[in-house]
Amino acid sequence: MHPRSAMQTWLSQGKHQVLSLFLTEPCPLCQRSTPAGLCSSCRRQVHQCQAQTPCDRSLPGLAVVSWGRYEGSLRQAIGSLKYSNQTSLAQFLGTELGQTWLDHGPGPKDLARPVAIVPVPLHPSRLQQRGFNQADLLAQWFCRLTRLPLHSSGLLRVQATQAQHSLDRLSRQQNLAQAFAVNPGRVNVLRQSTVWLLDDIFTTGATAQAAAQTLRRNGIAVGGICTVARAMAWGDTNSDTKATSTLG
Repeated sequence: MHPRSAMQTWLSQGKHQVLSLFLTEPCPLCQRSTPAGLCSSCRRQVHQCQAQTPCDRSLPGLAVVSWGRYEGSLRQAIGSLKYSNQTSLAQFLGTELGQTWLDHGPGPKDLARPVAIVPVPLHPSRLQQRGFNQADLLAQWFCRLTRLPLHSSGLLRVQATQAQHSLDRLSRQQNLAQAFAVNPGRVNVLRQSTVWLLDDIFTTGATAQAAAQTLRRNGIAVGGICTVARAMAWGDTNSDTKATSTLG
């Protein structure tokens, strides 16, 4: 190699290494410096929570697509996103969920109408307190990969509700009975599509069913819900669900 070319290569490599040092940030889960959103170690641990069978049809009237099991490092990642303002995690989690949709979700031949993605909304008071809706952040990255249209304001949370994790199944349903409303300005466009809801966690399905009922009362078809994690694995002895490999 010519000396000048060798010097240019060395300088280029050195510049790249110096820039890498400045571009690294603490991993949101372990605080180690990393040029990526998650360090390689934490990324591997989160991937260990990925579901082998991401799709389920047993919820009455709704299909469910979930990327992983709500446990371990995936649970930590979702908690860090929601409660520690680690919004950079939305890119990783939303993209992983988007890839699950591409691999296992319904294909164009299975759909009578185009799909529209509607994130499950937060009540304005909760949104002001948190500063963002994690479902909407996840949906943005999900739709960037899948190229599905995102309707962030399609559904509104019109009643503040008690935290769901502290309630039993019946209380969850009662808690959410009148919680949602369809944005009047989005009704007509949503009626031309099949809506898929998107949220961070699926537990009993009370939130998804309440949101779906509100949409359907307004003449809007609902296909299912996509979530990053599901709190109970399919086939669990305490669950009444059964797993399937694909939807469509």
